[in-house]
Amino acid sequence: MSSQQLYSEGKDYTQVALKKISEDLRKRAPLETFSFQEFAPGEHWVTITNPELTCICPFSDYPDFGSVTIRYVPKTKCLELKSFKLYINAFRDIRIFHESITELIFHDFLKIVEPHKAKITVDMNARGNVKTICEKSFP
Repeated sequence: MSSQQLYSEGKDYTQVALKKISEDLRKRAPLETFSFQEFAPGEHWVTITNPELTCICPFSDYPDFGSVTIRYVPKTKCLELKSFKLYINAFRDIRIFHESITELIFHDFLKIVEPHKAKITVDMNARGNVKTICEKSFP
């Protein structure tokens, strides 16, 4: 099957604005935090991984599957894990590109946790022999 047959001419392949998706997620599955108290000297790194990331490809309308890992150095707050799981599960029916889901998750995480440092890795499963890994770090 050629790529010309796979995609419908004139179909709108754009995704909803990330700001709108973020607002909707904040209502349906808000990220929550708890207080972090540094007690010993040194840089405290936290790594959180969720292997159940699912979203919809805006081109094919097929589901995409992957994992998301966030590593961060907390200031005063840590990410509460159940809220993170529910937040990631909320992407199940969202049509979004891999690069955009990385931006959105990282934005929402940084906004609520306000860490010293952070890095996100979104590792999507291969589909059609193509694999995507998106990474972003702060600062």
